Amino acid sequence: MGVDVYEVIDAAATKPFGFSPFYPGPGLGGHCIPIDPHYLAWKLKALNFQARFIGLAAEINGMMPSVVTTLVADGLNRVSKSIRGSKIMILGVAYKKDVSDCRESPALDVMRLLNDKGAILSYNDPLVPTLRLGQSVLESVDTTPAEVAENDCVIILTDHSVYDFRKIVEAAKLVIDTRNSTKDLHAFKDRIIKLGAGNSVPSDTRHEDGYKAMPARATAH
Repeated sequence: MGVDVYEVIDAAATKPFGFSPFYPGPGLGGHCIPIDPHYLAWKLKALNFQARFIGLAAEINGMMPSVVTTLVADGLNRVSKSIRGSKIMILGVAYKKDVSDCRESPALDVMRLLNDKGAILSYNDPLVPTLRLGQSVLESVDTTPAEVAENDCVIILTDHSVYDFRKIVEAAKLVIDTRNSTKDLHAFKDRIIKLGAGNSVPSDTRHEDGYKAMPARATAH
């Protein structure tokens, strides 16, 4: 529908009671929430019950890295580039803001998908100095304007408080924002694609396991 889900959530959050805002993101991480509900679902199934909501949530969360990859491809296509051979910088690899924990981090899935498609990857995370990706060990790079400008695309996956997003966006050619970190940077909207903000993404995106994924704008609910 082309609706910016962040505007909808912010409007709903003006209700003074009975509402907690939850925002879309690139996937679910951490050592418990992506895993433990499946134990409950398994036990319920053994008792002949179906935890359909747990299964649906897992399906949507699990396909978000693929949705992010589609946004990257869409953005690069606008400047006649493909993922293969493009230099892509990942901002934040921890599973959530201001922590160093990478367990089950969706950033790792996004990086694997991009690596499989031939991207030349680098990353910055002030709390994660090194990162193993497959057989390689990557080191966190700087986010100086010169370093950012060398990349064809920058993906904001974890919105650490230390990031100066204005400075980063000013230097970047293309930004994929999965955390609404650029919400106030209207002057640079032509170089920003934001998850859940009504971007035009092909509706026939398919998850790596084969099932059909909803468009990014639809998965943000």
